[in-house]
Amino acid sequence: MSTLYAIYGASGCGRSLMPVAREMLDTLGENAEIVFIDDGLTEIIMVNGHQAMNYQQFKSQCAVKKKVLIAIANSQIREKLADQLEQDNIELWSVKANNVVIMDNVELADGSALSPFVCITSNIKIGKCFHANLYSYVEHDCVIGDYVTFAPSVKCNGNVHIHDHAYIGAGAVIKQGSPDKPLIIGKNAVVGMGAVVTKDVPANTTVVGNPARPLIKK
Repeated sequence: MSTLYAIYGASGCGRSLMPVAREMLDTLGENAEIVFIDDGLTEIIMVNGHQAMNYQQFKSQCAVKKKVLIAIANSQIREKLADQLEQDNIELWSVKANNVVIMDNVELADGSALSPFVCITSNIKIGKCFHANLYSYVEHDCVIGDYVTFAPSVKCNGNVHIHDHAYIGAGAVIKQGSPDKPLIIGKNAVVGMGAVVTKDVPANTTVVGNPARPLIKK
């Protein structure tokens, strides 16, 4: 086997990305095997028509090259797994649906997962292991860090900077910044489902509502 592909995570996120990965390889004319990796397994089983195995079993498979998409929602775990893959000389694999739109001057680091109907426009830089779920978009002149997650239908407008490990909830809207003053969402920040972000979000802060405000825990 020349290349063995894998999706790390056999739960909801991984199972939803498997057909995207399969379709992408079919479009490229690459007849290759794709397996799931799930560290909770002790023996190889079948999940949605694909073999599922733990990481040690995956490493023992015979292949010239191995590539892995990390389909884990928790960004801290994504980073930990990416570091492990790098130590083991296994490549991060990027997967995108056939109907994803990517326009001009887009830098997209390895390990991205772009679900159907995602749009990334122009002059955008995105770090490693970015997850953009169904119907999300990134408008012009945005900078997105490593291990950032977009849930479905996130609307990220132009001149927005999102730092590492930020999580943007389903249906959230991020107001456009300006070239001289981009709107900033800090490291480890969480934007709640349906929130409308109109101003900067500090690091390690959860915001909710319209307009989005810091969540006050009672």
